[in-house]
Amino acid sequence: MALQDDLRQAIENSGLSLYAVAKGSGIVYQVLHRFARGERDLTLETASKLADYFGMRLTRPRRPKKGG
Repeated sequence: MALQDDLRQAIENSGLSLYAVAKGSGIVYQVLHRFARGERDLTLETASKLADYFGMRLTRPRRPKKGG
């Protein structure tokens, strides 16, 4: 599952209104609303704010080592 999908799922599973999530995370409501509806993607900064709000940790994917 992609980061954006994980964040959308976190919003849905929270049981909170988008307004409450926007207010608590410091994200502009209109940005969050359009993201939740699949109408826009989030910047890394905004995704990070949302992940922090839900206690999620953003990490870089591991790259396979060369040669094996």
